[in-house]
Amino acid sequence: MADGRLLAVSDLHVGVAENRPVLDALRPTGPDDWLIVAGDVAEQVDVVEDALRILAGRFAKVIWTPGNHELWTTTRDPAPIDAPERYRQLVDRCRAIGVATPEDPYPVWTGPGGPCAIAPVFTLYDYSFRVPGVHTKAESLERARENGVVCTDEYRLNPAPYSGVDEWCRERVEATEKALSAHDPELPLVLVSHWPLDRRPTDVLYYPDFAQWCGTELTADWHRRFNVAAVVYGHLHIPRTTWYEDVRFEEVSLGYPREWRRRGHPRGLLRQILPYPGPAEQPVPAPEPPDATG
Repeated sequence: MADGRLLAVSDLHVGVAENRPVLDALRPTGPDDWLIVAGDVAEQVDVVEDALRILAGRFAKVIWTPGNHELWTTTRDPAPIDAPERYRQLVDRCRAIGVATPEDPYPVWTGPGGPCAIAPVFTLYDYSFRVPGVHTKAESLERARENGVVCTDEYRLNPAPYSGVDEWCRERVEATEKALSAHDPELPLVLVSHWPLDRRPTDVLYYPDFAQWCGTELTADWHRRFNVAAVVYGHLHIPRTTWYEDVRFEEVSLGYPREWRRRGHPRGLLRQILPYPGPAEQPVPAPEPPDATG
């Protein structure tokens, strides 16, 4: 992998007609490039599989973790199933086409900037990214409803048999912490999550109430507890690079056409994670009001 690059993207939303040509434009710079796909590929299992299959045919390795959109049940599903079963189906389909998932051993990047283990994590959210002064999930949801800011997950993401996404989140966090704790501490990690693992990236949201669907406080110290070289995430549709406690956080969303038309693609369609190319010369895009779908 002498000339390879570790690249990343998220929130492709290829079910949106104007985003489909972007998928066709995602190409490696050489035969050794790897690609991280940090969730929200599409809403239908078949569409997600088809998109990842295309990317797996172009890149030496593809690593995927789901976003909230992959977990939705929609009217276009031929056989509607709840989110945990959808996730299991997606993992099986990814494995069949050679795409790494959060249920697999961490692939090790040995190219420039490595070695690093690439750890796709699936932790969801638990409504703990609340507006200051709001103390419970019930209060937070009521405030969001009053302000007209409710994530579509509340209508389309069914976590059964769990009592709620927050219960599923706690189980996912516990299992992921065990895996991270068992990892060789001498081998740095690139953590890959759809939802930001620290709440500070949500401070720039146009609607603060939306943050409750953006992660969990349970992961806030992972970039300090573990040997982390970088954190890759999406979901916010505010692509940028930030640093927390000397660890680089990369938000790598494409987003919806109304968003990328306005800001363009100042750092290209794919973000280079390793080797780290240094600070971007372009200014960070101004935050926009998020789409309620997240």
